Amino acid sequence: MEPPSTGGVTAAGNNTTHKFHPCDEAVIATNDDASDCKRCAVRMGYWKDDYIGYFVRNQERKAPEINRGYFARVKGVEMCVEKFLKKTSGNCQIINLGCGFDTLYFRLRDTAHQVKNFIELDFPTVTARKCYTIKRNKALLAKIHDEDGEVRLSPTDLHGPSYHLMGVDLRNLDEVDNKLQQAEVDYTLPTIFLAECVLVYIEAQNCRNLLKWIAQKFQAAVFVNYEQVNMNDRFGDVMLNNLRSRGCSLAGVESCLSLETQTNRFKDCGWSGARAWDMVQVYESISSAERQRIERLEMLDEGELLLQLFQHYCLVVAWLGVAFQDLDITVEELMSSLNID
Repeated sequence: MEPPSTGGVTAAGNNTTHKFHPCDEAVIATNDDASDCKRCAVRMGYWKDDYIGYFVRNQERKAPEINRGYFARVKGVEMCVEKFLKKTSGNCQIINLGCGFDTLYFRLRDTAHQVKNFIELDFPTVTARKCYTIKRNKALLAKIHDEDGEVRLSPTDLHGPSYHLMGVDLRNLDEVDNKLQQAEVDYTLPTIFLAECVLVYIEAQNCRNLLKWIAQKFQAAVFVNYEQVNMNDRFGDVMLNNLRSRGCSLAGVESCLSLETQTNRFKDCGWSGARAWDMVQVYESISSAERQRIERLEMLDEGELLLQLFQHYCLVVAWLGVAFQDLDITVEELMSSLNID
């Protein structure tokens, strides 16, 4: 039973149980790496994010290739989100899988784009830190809290009127289902799923179970997946060995061998269709003015390294039904309205 609405912040019970797999700690650590890289790129002026600094204090400077790679990653995902929001006029849900310290919800609140429900899921260890940061920063709480709505907090979960952050193991579908019900998910509402380097860390059968479950539960949906591709060549081997040396075995790497294996992962799990692009194509789809702007921020020491990185990451868009089958990465010259510019 929910506590009575007070318009304030209250504590909520939490019964989440989580059994760690051997690689979970290393996977959780990848959130810190990605967040540090995003923080650096924002500080360098690649895109605007007024909120990442609340979650990441590290000010270590990253290589220009890394900054440009994260720019393409963030821009690519947000191009898809923006097209989805325009197509649904905000009558939709966003579900961010393995959300880490992503700040999209807060940045969306600063735009004309509004959504019915925004749900974020990650390991309880990660969501506990995110909950703590939100709780102690009024600027973040103010984006979630409104005069009529209450914000309920537990150590790992946070529930606002239209924002829900919850700790869960994505391999446990009963737990995922329970959490989504707590977040008042609407399975009939158009929904966009976001995953950045998440599925690759999930064992193949568990990943198939998750994607099939989503395809059976939701009527109209889009899945935007950013992760590794072309992992069966020499550069891919180097990437694999680097991750393994840090304790990360890419349990789902079999789907990362080519753009075809990436799209087949969804088609084989009941999705209506999917298409994929490597990050060379995604970067080239960004407006020339925007590319020229960020290319002036830093000189590249080694352009070949950036090209190889772009060739080994991709963006996949899968869809359920026909409403979103035309969603792709091509952009108008118009600047994005998601404050990335």
